[in-house]
Amino acid sequence: MSQTTTQARIVNTTDHGKLDIKALVLLAVLLAAGFILNFTVGKVISSATGGAISPEFIISAFCLTILVVRPNVPQALVIGLISAAVIQITTTSPFIDFAAEGIAAMLMAAIVKAGMHGSAKNFTPALGTLVTTVVSGVIFMVIKLAVMGFAPEVVSVLPAAMLPVIIATGVFNAVLVGALYIPVKKALKVTN
Repeated sequence: MSQTTTQARIVNTTDHGKLDIKALVLLAVLLAAGFILNFTVGKVISSATGGAISPEFIISAFCLTILVVRPNVPQALVIGLISAAVIQITTTSPFIDFAAEGIAAMLMAAIVKAGMHGSAKNFTPALGTLVTTVVSGVIFMVIKLAVMGFAPEVVSVLPAAMLPVIIATGVFNAVLVGALYIPVKKALKVTN
């Protein structure tokens, strides 16, 4: 008589992408920091340009959150939309950020998923944040141009004024996120 035994298989996985309370608290804290940067550095730049240009440092907050939490793309969209809702308090162009930050957050999630392996993971936080910030800024600029009907007098001035600020904000966000990623990860005891 043959006897069959069955053994349970155990699969160990790391659970990434949960938007649990810990992830939402992290997002809230980082959004508050980004909000303070918007009110300080962002307001200085906005004042210097007569309100035409307002850099958005909340992007660094959601990029850092996405790096630590590792949400899937739909969950990253939620993070981007929450971030855009916070931006509505200070923006000079209401509602545009919902498209810009929603798309940018999904892009960051895709970059993190693709780039946080091997030696690329050393560069992904900063590079992903730079790309995400620039893409968000360009989307914002294009939508703003569309809202203004692509008027020739606006098209000839706005990109030249906004692109340097978009790139400078991207560099600032990249340095900030690159510097904060490891300390935040260690402080939260995240092992990803």
